[in-house]
Order: sequence, then structure tokens, then C-alpha cells
Amino acid sequence: MRPAPLSPPGFEDAANLRQQARAAGMDPNYWYAVEEVRRVKPGAVIEVVFWKHSIALFRGADGSFQAIENRCAHRQLKLSIGDVKGCRLVCAYHGWEYGGKGRPAGVPYDREGRSFPRLALKTYPVKVRYGLIWLFPGDPEEAEKRHIPDIPELEGPGRWACVPLCFTWSAHHSMVIDNVSDFTHAHLHRRYRPFDGATLTRCETVGDDVHLAYDTRVGRGRISGRFVDHKRLDTNRMELCYQYPYQRSNTDDAIKHWLFVLPVDERTTRVFFLFYFKSLKIPFLPVHIPRFAMTAVMKVSNRLLIAPLLSQDRFALEAEQEGYERHWDARPVEFNPVVQAFQKVTVRKWREYLAGAKEDADVRA
Repeated sequence: MRPAPLSPPGFEDAANLRQQARAAGMDPNYWYAVEEVRRVKPGAVIEVVFWKHSIALFRGADGSFQAIENRCAHRQLKLSIGDVKGCRLVCAYHGWEYGGKGRPAGVPYDREGRSFPRLALKTYPVKVRYGLIWLFPGDPEEAEKRHIPDIPELEGPGRWACVPLCFTWSAHHSMVIDNVSDFTHAHLHRRYRPFDGATLTRCETVGDDVHLAYDTRVGRGRISGRFVDHKRLDTNRMELCYQYPYQRSNTDDAIKHWLFVLPVDERTTRVFFLFYFKSLKIPFLPVHIPRFAMTAVMKVSNRLLIAPLLSQDRFALEAEQEGYERHWDARPVEFNPVVQAFQKVTVRKWREYLAGAKEDADVRA
């Protein structure tokens, strides 16, 4: 008898839904948030990793963003360890320069000015929206067919205040999606009480989306709850959706959030949270905080309330990742049907992507 492997199985070798979900990547033919705009200044370059594929994201002197395969065509050094000159990315070793088309645009010691059409590197479409940099890691021809989620509350002169939060968590992206919509873990947040007493009232998969709703008491924290106008809002129900590959929630059209994940590898995920509120009240007073002051309030709230709350999720998810790696062959036990619904969509979408990629490879061959 062949001994059992010492590490979790790959996608094709997985024996059950949970193992498949924990090994699945994400379809690259979507727009993914990769960084906050404010963190990448003109003249800067950073490394972005989408499912084990390294990408160099840089910002030119004119403020525009470009993304290119993270290797120099000459000696294969990562371009993200180079620097930016004007609107070109320069390799740290021999100074080869790359522009938006991925071909070497300048070689310092090439006196003949030769072109290198066969050395073109892959480039990636980039957009900016909601204070985030978005990258399309898949087929560039598919980029215009897909859309970054529309969040009308964050656009126009009357937009709601929102300050993004981003973290890197040592957990698989499917664990993150499970966590943010599984309200059976209120015990973890008993100190902050963002929700409690949850009863699932809807769980329905429609295409690539999983719609769900809970009857639950929202925003009842000892401090945070005083900023919510419970007399005017119905904070006893929340609607959520796993809108592959994104996740969102809505409480009485007044308290909302989006989560955008960037899958790095089987045990690492970048997460981007956008929390936004139609209004907040001044604690102990029937007066709402003026709109002009909301951004400042959100910055303080993120630091003192929301980030500490999310750190509890990080703690639990990283512990879950370690537990899964040790006990991946344990019998799956799950009481909340939404978790299996999420995992089924994640697995199906990854399987469909792999099948399409194989078909394209066969055609090229």
C-alpha cells in the first residue's frame, strides 16, 4: 500500500470538495485589486504575485501605471528590483529598458539601435478605481469583457466616505471567502460584536454568484455600536453575495462593504476591504457626523476598530491554514451550507479555467 502524502493534495488529486477548494486557484480572466494607489508613488516599482506568477507593477513619472512580466528578457532578473526612468522600467543589471509594449525599448551598450521583437514580455492591463490599482492577469483580449464591480456610492460628488484596508494573510483565498460570509463564528468576535445571533434565511446559487442573507444583530459593539443609528436603520438583517471572485454585503442600504482577494499561492492571500457608510452618528447624540468629516472618522475607525476586528479573522484563518496542512485528510465537518456553496463555485470556476487553458494549449500545439 502506498503511504499517504505528507502534504495536502493538489487540485487533481483532491478526494473531496474541501481539498479541491483549498488547492484551487482563481480564474485570471477577472480584474483583481493588487495595491492601494497611495502606496505606489510616481517612479516606484513593486512586485505583484497572482497565483505564483510574478508581475512588475510600476508607475511612470506622469503618474500612469504599467504592468509587465517580472523578468528581464536578457538574464531573467526580476524587473521589480530595478528602477523607473521616466515612463520606462529599467533592469538593475545591464540597464535594459522596458515600456508599455513589453519589448526592450533601450539597451545602453547597443550602438546599432537594434529592435528585439522576439523578446517581448507579457504585459497586463491596469486600471485605477476606488483608491485601488486593478490588474487583469489573464488574456488581455478578455479585459474589456470583464468589469470592475460598480460601486455607485463611491462615485460622484455625493460619494460616501471610504478608506481601503489591505492586508496579507497566510491563508488560502477560499478560507477568506468562507470566513467573511459565515456568521456562525460570532464567538471569535465576542469582544467587538460586529454581528451576533445570526440565523441563515437565504442561500441560493445563481450562476457564478452565491446569494445569502442572515437575520442578525449588526453593529452592536460597545463602542462601534454607538456610531450606528439603530433607531432609523434596520440593523437586524444583512444580505451578502459571493460574486465570484468578489464578496459584498449590505445592511439596509446604509452599511456596506466589498472584499477583493488577490490569490498569491496555496497559503497566501492579499485582501482588500472597502467599508463604507451612508452616515454615522455622534455617540450619545441624535446628530449625524457631517459628510466632510467622514473620511477623517473612517481613518480613525479603521485603525482603532475595524483593523483590530479583522486581526481576529487573520488569527483564526492562519491557524486554520496550519491546521489544514497538518490534518488535511481529516473528515470534513461543516454545518453552514453557505460554505459548501462557496466552495462549489470556487472549484467549478477553477476547473472550467483549467479546461479552457488546456484546450487553448492543444489548439496552439
